Amino acid sequence: MTLLRNPVIRGFAPDPSLVRVGDWYYVATSSFEWFPTIPVHRSRDLAHWQYAGHVRGAVPGDSLAGVPDSGGVWAPSLSWDGERFWMTYSIVRSVGTPYFDLDTYVTTATEIDGKWSAPRRVVSHGFDPALFHDEGRLWLVNLQSDHRPGGSRFAGIVLTELDRDTLAPVGGTHLLLQHERLVEGPKLLRHDGWYYLVLAEGGTGFEHGVLVARSRRVTGPYELDDRPLLTSRDDPSLPLQKAGHAELVQTPGGDWVLSHLAARPLQTPDGPRCPLGRETAIQPVTWDAEGWPRLRHGGHHPAVEVDVPTQPDDLEPGAPAVSTQPVDLEPGAPAVSTQPVDLEPAVSTQPVASESALGWPWSSPRGYPDPSWADTTARPGWIRLRGRHGPESRWAHSLLAQRITEHRAEAEVTLDARPFSFTQGAGLVLWYNTEAYVALDLTWAEPEGEGQHGQQWRGAGRTVLRLVERDEEGTAQTAVADATTPVTLGVTVEEAEARFWYVRDGNRIPIGSPLDFGKLSDDHGSRLRFTGVMVGIHAWDLVEAEFTADFTGFRLDCAAD
Repeated sequence: MTLLRNPVIRGFAPDPSLVRVGDWYYVATSSFEWFPTIPVHRSRDLAHWQYAGHVRGAVPGDSLAGVPDSGGVWAPSLSWDGERFWMTYSIVRSVGTPYFDLDTYVTTATEIDGKWSAPRRVVSHGFDPALFHDEGRLWLVNLQSDHRPGGSRFAGIVLTELDRDTLAPVGGTHLLLQHERLVEGPKLLRHDGWYYLVLAEGGTGFEHGVLVARSRRVTGPYELDDRPLLTSRDDPSLPLQKAGHAELVQTPGGDWVLSHLAARPLQTPDGPRCPLGRETAIQPVTWDAEGWPRLRHGGHHPAVEVDVPTQPDDLEPGAPAVSTQPVDLEPGAPAVSTQPVDLEPAVSTQPVASESALGWPWSSPRGYPDPSWADTTARPGWIRLRGRHGPESRWAHSLLAQRITEHRAEAEVTLDARPFSFTQGAGLVLWYNTEAYVALDLTWAEPEGEGQHGQQWRGAGRTVLRLVERDEEGTAQTAVADATTPVTLGVTVEEAEARFWYVRDGNRIPIGSPLDFGKLSDDHGSRLRFTGVMVGIHAWDLVEAEFTADFTGFRLDCAAD
């Protein structure tokens, strides 16, 4: 047995879809508005995971420009038919409205780190699609949404057979199950003569859970188990909350495991907050005498530490030919483990030093990094960002960011730039979305004591560091300090508190007051939020879109809980 500590993929890694192929396990997770689209991790032992690539081309045109926060790629489902990988997912373009305005796509690849086929649109009843391969037939199961006034946005689970070659519907659509509680995230499997339907229940917040239904026929009718397979909603003291959105997979030795999402909340005066987002966890599963899956450790609560079966020596054949080394977003990118490291202080990630720095773990919103705004060749050892839209743009914000994976973290970067207008700036940012971020930016301001006249071209000004906090209520400037460049900027996160600083004469100088890190979470505010906090570098030039800022020495340390 191998001891596993949850979450196994830490920081923003929600809606895990688990599949086993030979001696490898693969997990695909939601990417929402972020690129790379649909990150995939892999493991041999279920306990230690590494980044294995992503589905390049998942979004037609490689652009999600204009998509709202927490829109984009929802709940991918990964499967294997014995010859190739299949991925299905929805691109959601409306959030918080009766219409999801989504398209569901299917793409395939013979190797997880290989070339994925051009995505093909299939019938799009609703989000959370999954494919089920059964005796040569291909089935699409997903949520049905009723947008009409008085209708349910979660109107039941439906099943449609697809032609394996054309992906066109075969026959009609079957209603598998409706439930008084919200159910979504359906996954189908066949075991011991039964078809099992694994369902996410109660929404993806603190009421989340996993239900199971079964039928002798794939098209139903399905009967629900009388108790949940997994949930943490009845015990707010559990370290893993929001447990749900699950998938059952059998090991080579015949044991079973369950992948699911979970979150690690911070306790704050405003209630529990999960700034790291929803993460990926694994639980061992057994089957009871009546043929229902149960957590092996008993009950229905997710466990932090569990034993999972060690791979037997006689692994079954059939795994695709893949390298045992991690595969990166771009050729030559540095490998970065998703596992936390127990140390004092924490180990740093790769510094920004070359073109390879634009690979994983870097991410960018609504499109891939493009040399036209993220250049690694102009100044060796630096990343040059060209300013475009402001931070609240859903079209052209020049931002590169990495996931924060622990509640204790520190990031820093050295910045060299010469802004000559208040319409230009660049800096270090704690980022959740366009309505929730904190930025320490190098920018221009009027001489000290002079008001904001919007006439920077008429006289001298000064270079300043400006700390700005954004939430749903608006933007607030919380501190300003004179600055010279180059300047090293940093932020330290300790549980629910974040503190920005800069370096002068070798000393760290705090700027502004400690900030509420819990505001950068799924749980703050009234709008739907589904991602997780990141830290990164950005630049903006609202007038000419020509201002550039150079960054080097980016460091992100995350200390394991």
